[in-house]
Amino acid sequence: MTETPAATPAATTAIVPTASASRYLQQLCKHWGHKFEVSFTPEAGRIALPLGMVDLTAGDEALTVQCTLAAGGDMGRMQQVVADHLNRFAHREGELVFDWRPT
Repeated sequence: MTETPAATPAATTAIVPTASASRYLQQLCKHWGHKFEVSFTPEAGRIALPLGMVDLTAGDEALTVQCTLAAGGDMGRMQQVVADHLNRFAHREGELVFDWRPT
């Protein structure tokens, strides 16, 4: 009997503790706005990456990051790209913690 591999989740969400959620959301959207379709306010942002859609919501103490995978995409790669870019903006704060959960 062969096991069926676990399906890659179509969407994952991480609630990232930070008091600078709005700042990081806006920095990421502005950064990627030169290459991809982006819309954002200080409270919420959406980025259309080739890997899929990234939705960001800023709270007082956390940034909620949801990644929705495009067909044929790699969720692990998408999560890593988003986390790496956000960590660049958070360099003064130290590395952010991303606890990705299926949505």
